[in-house]
Amino acid sequence: MLATSMADMRIGVLGAGGKVGSSVCRAVLGDPEYELVAAVDPKLSGIDLGQMLGEQAAGLIARRDVESLIAEDPEVVIDFTEARGSFHNLLKLAQAGIPAVVGTTGFTEEELDQLQRAFVGVGCIIASNFSIGAILMMRCAALCAPYFEGVEIVETHHDQKLDAPSGTSLETAQWIVRARQAAGEGGFPGDRTSNLKVEGVRGGVVEDEVRIHSLRLRGAVAHHEVIFGSAGQTLTIRHDSHDRASFVPGVLLAVARVRSLDRLVMGIDSLLGGD
Repeated sequence: MLATSMADMRIGVLGAGGKVGSSVCRAVLGDPEYELVAAVDPKLSGIDLGQMLGEQAAGLIARRDVESLIAEDPEVVIDFTEARGSFHNLLKLAQAGIPAVVGTTGFTEEELDQLQRAFVGVGCIIASNFSIGAILMMRCAALCAPYFEGVEIVETHHDQKLDAPSGTSLETAQWIVRARQAAGEGGFPGDRTSNLKVEGVRGGVVEDEVRIHSLRLRGAVAHHEVIFGSAGQTLTIRHDSHDRASFVPGVLLAVARVRSLDRLVMGIDSLLGGD
């Protein structure tokens, strides 16, 4: 364990060896208000994380499982892993009364329902995207949604991402649908394409004819584009995360707020203020 002030918030990280997890670890190590007390990654178990994260992490040994993390008594746990493992880890954290900030995506509706029931009296924030710019993109899309006759969403991620479409694109679609409903508008007109020469080429329909197209390309990080169309015009709203460091401010914002919650909250929009 790293020597630090007793006033620092004790943080544990699940998925510490991943691309986002390692960025989060570095941010925690570099912030005087936090203390990284446990980092879990089965692939790195037993390794001194100073080799990967720099001298600030020297002496911190990577752990194998969530139980060893809980034993270090963290005040908040940050999770960037994969959905199946994350679900079971979160149930254990809820049982231990430890608040969680979760960037893992791909949970089923049934799993989210179980987590809602588990985190009663304990704070948890699950977000598909911690980039503040991405949240503002969603807000802009909701503002525009009632005024156009059609919309399509294109999301591009790295080729190692396991789920499609991205959680951010699904959430963006939901914001668009809700905004149109609130404005008294119905769904967008149906697609008139009748001759599909390649199955699936028109993307997937989420709801009310909101379509999502998922691209997976090596070299990409996280990119979302919302394209609205009406007679004689289109409007494009685009957000690009070029580096995983773009997620860190939102993660730390969630860490600062999650202990004041007594339930599971989806997304970080409510943490940003505004209407």
